[in-house]
Amino acid sequence: MAQISFSEPEPRLGGKLKMLPWFFILMVLVAGLAGGGALYSAANGSFMPWAKPHLIRFGISIAVMLAFGLVDIRVWYRLAYPTYLLMLALLAGVEVAGKVGAFGAQRWINLGFVQIQPSELMKIALVMALARYFHPRLPDEVRQLRTLVVPVLMILAPTAFVLLQPNLGTSIMLMMAGAAMLFVAGTRIWLFVVVAVAGAAAAPVAWHSMHGYQKRRVMTFLDPSVDPLGAGYHITQSRIALGSGGLFGKGFLNGTQSHLNFLPEKQTDFIFPLIAEEWGLWGGAALLGLFALMSYYGVGVGLRSRSQFGRMLAIGLSVNLFLYVFINTAMVMGLIPVVGVPLPLISYGGTSMLAVMMGFGMLISVLIHRDIKISRRYPLGD
Repeated sequence: MAQISFSEPEPRLGGKLKMLPWFFILMVLVAGLAGGGALYSAANGSFMPWAKPHLIRFGISIAVMLAFGLVDIRVWYRLAYPTYLLMLALLAGVEVAGKVGAFGAQRWINLGFVQIQPSELMKIALVMALARYFHPRLPDEVRQLRTLVVPVLMILAPTAFVLLQPNLGTSIMLMMAGAAMLFVAGTRIWLFVVVAVAGAAAAPVAWHSMHGYQKRRVMTFLDPSVDPLGAGYHITQSRIALGSGGLFGKGFLNGTQSHLNFLPEKQTDFIFPLIAEEWGLWGGAALLGLFALMSYYGVGVGLRSRSQFGRMLAIGLSVNLFLYVFINTAMVMGLIPVVGVPLPLISYGGTSMLAVMMGFGMLISVLIHRDIKISRRYPLGD
């Protein structure tokens, strides 16, 4: 196991503040404010019921992000496993005492003072735990199958709980983020091929175990015209909104599909078509370019870290951001089935925003403490 030491001096607070990545923080601010503007438009030019709570949460989340960024990376190393176990316990708690939300999904748990969605926080906790697990292991160890048993179980355990909620979108994100972490750690490519083939072979079994509404989503993805006023309504209206915006859009507050209430869930999963309708192809591309730049920046931070933990943590968090954006936008464009993944910092939702901003804070922590090494020691027999 890796032994961490705090003998290496931590940068002073003043030095940390000078090292804050203001360009990255500016990108986060632009994305969050763009979300507030989109939610203001979704409510037909009103701050309630979505824009005002979004902006308040965003302000609080900015403070959380900066606070997390100033924490020594060795603290995140120590908290990786406890955080993962806590989130796993909360996921189990959802099955026992979780709150049932829209469409019968049981995804939230009431802690008394706040209601949270543990599956969103697990996306961060899983990356932390896998980064810690692989930190002390050399490339030759990672290539051994026995070394992969524990991380695979770490990925499958929360995925199973999330599937029970049911929440197919988040379970896919957990699997893909976990696979990305295994790839970054140095797992052999042929193992991914074997898993992909096995997954394809198990598709008929997975189909029979899916809920009825999930099957309808898949069938709608294959042919939305089958039920244009039922299961295919969401994606049909989403495509109309995306196409009607043209190159430069209809203008702020002038989107007909959204403001005439043809576009469903316009404040959450389908907020990107609202933006594309009002701001056009160029506006939608600019937003996607912003997220791409943020992900690229995060990978660059990871590559500059001296510790394997920091490197994997930063890259894993960047992959998480990419998956949020990719799955949401591909879903509303009809490229993949509708699975219910929000657009980060844009869609309305408290836990998802907090999870993303916590991840950004840890990314900043990796950058500030990039020169701090977490030593590796191997007891006999390890």
